[in-house]
Amino acid sequence: MTASAAGRSPATTVYDRIGAGYRDVRRPDPRLAELIRRALAGARSVVNVGAGAGSYEPTDAEVTAVDPSRVMLEQHPGRRKVLAGAEELPFADHAFDAAMAVMTVHHWPDLRRGLGELRRVSRRQVVFTWDPGHRTELWLVEEYLPEIRRLEHARFTPLSTVVEALGAHTVLPFGIPHDFTDGFQIAYWRRPECYLEAAIRKASSTFAQLPPSVVEPAIARLRADLVSGAWQRRHADLLEQDSVDYGYRLLVAGDRC
Repeated sequence: MTASAAGRSPATTVYDRIGAGYRDVRRPDPRLAELIRRALAGARSVVNVGAGAGSYEPTDAEVTAVDPSRVMLEQHPGRRKVLAGAEELPFADHAFDAAMAVMTVHHWPDLRRGLGELRRVSRRQVVFTWDPGHRTELWLVEEYLPEIRRLEHARFTPLSTVVEALGAHTVLPFGIPHDFTDGFQIAYWRRPECYLEAAIRKASSTFAQLPPSVVEPAIARLRADLVSGAWQRRHADLLEQDSVDYGYRLLVAGDRC
């Protein structure tokens, strides 16, 4: 593992804290994996920036994992691991066929610089992120934790800005299935009881940045609504849906081959 002189961002500190046990909750979803696999098709060398525990990496390519959190990299199963931030990638120009970044660009202290580095070191770039301008909002935010809205809109850049900075030629929507296995915040839109579990909340960087004085009363209200059946009555329509478009998008830039 190679260390970098890059500074520690607030996000790095968060992931150092929540990293233990992360892989138990954040299990790659096969449907999202297939979308990313198709976008990376043909790439023989891939750098995964913000790699974390290595989710969604192609199995038919040589992968180099990059992450600023040592705790996260220690969970990564690969052999090629580099401790570094996205803004200073220690690689030569066009060193990789492709670069990937999954649910990480919102953590980068300098988004444009980081995306510029992706473009510099690779011929193709594949980025999975969330559009804060998307209208459909998770009920958890609207009804229980509006504090999440302020936090998410402060750290996520408008999708149009990311598309422009990356030079993306393709934007693919990804609806979140009701049984999505990758436990980031939106995953449990049809399984509200999961938000009651501390281990699930601990694996979310959003929950990790909210104080217990905010989260615990909200979760208590949700628990009461589930016991009384109030949540089920309000969201009977959701219980009949297989997936919902909550604004998650896969961006592809660079080499189309």
